[in-house]
Parts: sequence; C-alpha cells; structure tokens
Amino acid sequence: MNETKDKIRTFIVDNFLFGNEEGLKDDTSFLDGGIIDSTGILELVSFIEETFSISVDDEELIPENLDSIDNVVAYLERKTG
Repeated sequence: MNETKDKIRTFIVDNFLFGNEEGLKDDTSFLDGGIIDSTGILELVSFIEETFSISVDDEELIPENLDSIDNVVAYLERKTG
C-alpha cells in the first residue's frame, strides 16, 4: 500500500499545499489542519474515483474515510480489498 499512500500524499501536496509538505504527517487531519475544505473533499473524492477505479458512495463521505492520508489508505484497502 506504499504506492497508494504515495499517490494520495502527492495529490494532497500538489493540489492543496502547493508543493510544501512540511508538517504533513500520514495521520494529519485534512479538515482540522485547514488543508482541505468541503470543496477540496469533493476534489479528493474525484481523484480517488479516477485513480483507483472505484465509486465513493454518499454514505462513505465521512471523516473516518477521507480526513487523513492514513484514513484514505485504510478506506481504499476496505473498498478494494
């Protein structure tokens, strides 16, 4: 899953942190850290759906699935598992 984690991290850094990943840990909350807002979550979902060929259901749009790199990777493991 390191490749998956790397893809998620690269997307977050490139699209929301403008190349500066300083302070971004795998368990950093995107929302609490001010990294991603609600619109950004939709961008993240679109990226996940396109990159990993899955569909994210409305009921899956919860912080436990999408609020950190670790959460996204764990969600993808469950979803594709």
